[in-house]
Amino acid sequence: MERVSFYVDGFNFYYGLKDMRKIDADWQKFYWLNYVKFFSHFIGENQILQKVIYFAAPPPFDVHGGNRQSILFRANKLLNPTTFEVVKGQFYKKSITCKVCKSDFTVYEEKRTDVNIAVRLLGDCSIDNVDTLVLVSADSDLVPPLQFIKSRHPDKNIRVYFPPDYFSVALDNFMKSCKKPTVRLERNKQKFSHSIMPDVVTVGEKSVTIPEKWKNL
Repeated sequence: MERVSFYVDGFNFYYGLKDMRKIDADWQKFYWLNYVKFFSHFIGENQILQKVIYFAAPPPFDVHGGNRQSILFRANKLLNPTTFEVVKGQFYKKSITCKVCKSDFTVYEEKRTDVNIAVRLLGDCSIDNVDTLVLVSADSDLVPPLQFIKSRHPDKNIRVYFPPDYFSVALDNFMKSCKKPTVRLERNKQKFSHSIMPDVVTVGEKSVTIPEKWKNL
């Protein structure tokens, strides 16, 4: 069986869902998504979903948002203990000087996610832990590791899925050089609809409840 793993840029994915919500309110429901079930809809015959690796960083400026993120991850891990994995990055403070008023102010910048994704892509290839790698991101910084894999691991199949409402010309051109199409996830609303978790996820004696803010969306 062909082993398929999905490497999800959580920042792109979450904010893509938020962008789509502005166009169609139904997309709010997809915050409470079973990621393994969702990506399994893209698995073909003679393939097996090896792992969904979700790369994310807890928002430092939004405690409630961070709590909702943790609950989402716990629900997914409860349903898919061996096939769902979270790799955490970090946000760092960055001081910026306004060019107009010359005042200094602090912003938060996400770090490590693209590096974490690149390391995992290369690592899984080096230990032969995957046959098809599906990058779910629109970060053009990830073109170099994909080029390396294409050159050094020609037996590996590379795919790129763009998170909802996201696109990268550089990644699209790379896939064209491989003579393979990209996938636009916003065109797969039905697959999202079929992958929403119940409000209370229960496995054995453990249960996780959807965050109150996401109920009745």
